[in-house]
Amino acid sequence: MLKRFIITVLALLVSASAFAQDASDLERRLRALEEKIAAMQASSDLAEIRRQIEILGSEIEALKTRQPDKVVTADGEQFGLGAAASKVYRVDHGISFGGYGEMLYENYAGSTDGGIRTTNKDKFDMLRGILYTGYKYNDRVLFNSEIEFEHGSTGSGGEASVEFAYLDFLVRPDLGVRTGLVLVPMGLVNEQHEPTTYLTARRSVVENAIIPTTWREMGAGIFGEHGPVSWRAYVVNSIRGDRFTAGGIRGGRQKGANAQIEDLALTGRFDWQPIMGTTVGGSFFAGNTGQGSTVNGEVVEGRLTMFDLHAEMQFRGATLRGLWTRATIDDVAQLNALQSLTGNRSIGESMGGWYVEAGYDLATLRGFGERSITPYVRFEQLDTQRRVPNGFLRNPASEQAIFTYGVQFKPIPQAVIKADYQNFDNEASSGLDQWNIGIGYIF
Repeated sequence: MLKRFIITVLALLVSASAFAQDASDLERRLRALEEKIAAMQASSDLAEIRRQIEILGSEIEALKTRQPDKVVTADGEQFGLGAAASKVYRVDHGISFGGYGEMLYENYAGSTDGGIRTTNKDKFDMLRGILYTGYKYNDRVLFNSEIEFEHGSTGSGGEASVEFAYLDFLVRPDLGVRTGLVLVPMGLVNEQHEPTTYLTARRSVVENAIIPTTWREMGAGIFGEHGPVSWRAYVVNSIRGDRFTAGGIRGGRQKGANAQIEDLALTGRFDWQPIMGTTVGGSFFAGNTGQGSTVNGEVVEGRLTMFDLHAEMQFRGATLRGLWTRATIDDVAQLNALQSLTGNRSIGESMGGWYVEAGYDLATLRGFGERSITPYVRFEQLDTQRRVPNGFLRNPASEQAIFTYGVQFKPIPQAVIKADYQNFDNEASSGLDQWNIGIGYIF
């Protein structure tokens, strides 16, 4: 009678564990049962009881180590973000975690195009280490962020930065409100800057000097997609004109660090996918950049107006993408005065550039599973001083043409190795060519 009672209790416990009872509760019951058995007199029935205990113990251990039924992988883009950055949108609820990294080896030529010997040292850099963390509270509210660690160590010239951190409020599955530190939705790389999304070892110079990737500011706005079209529009703090240089507006980014907000800006983007794998669109940024600065008692407006047109296409093994951008800045003479810029060091009243790149995945000619090997070429031109104010000079080094060619290998879609050569030309004959090897990953 006692044996039948104990076996019945064991069966009930095993059945209850199938309904995912708390592991600690099961352990408490198991200890109590073991104490009762220890008090019993030795009998042949104990072997069966011990077998049942072992079964129960195994189920408790499985309950402790049970993995989630669904693991979200970095294999899809959403709401303008790269595959790893948009993982939070695909989890059912709770925490999401992802990231990416880039390592870059740069080998410089010994002299410039004009024959001047250089002192540039070859280098191998842990360029970026990125952690994405997000939290999906429910189907309508989520948080997403990107934390970047640059150059391997903050003690060796690197820094830790928040690249974006925002809350999304989804009014509908295809329409939402976004607020926080947001990525300015311009160009092809600024929002999708993971190393697996573009072909070359280094990002385009156009999307560095003209569109200052990675570009983020504090603000709020709307985003959405409907069928083949998607859009984003934000009001953000504008950038600082008193930090522009002859090399572009990159230094004016405020990055959410005690950002001055005397001047606001409007930025937006519209994309259309006429067929699968093809996207065409445009984006803009417009706002004053003086941030309350004055010259001779007069408030400096320094209005910046920037826009771009872009397109990309993927068809079978072929990849094509291109971008054209222009920017104009008002009150440049006053912005120069804020920094005491003279001669050919003037900020450009007009700047712009364009590039085209193409690649073909040779693995599509023969089945290589997930692996791909893609030779590529890119040509770009830019000028950060297309026009300067009266009384200032253009620096001939500001007008550049860069030719890049190389090959990209992906053993899996989430890891990449790239090797390329870059030829830099400018009107000052100061271009310095280089070899690059890039290693990247996302997860």
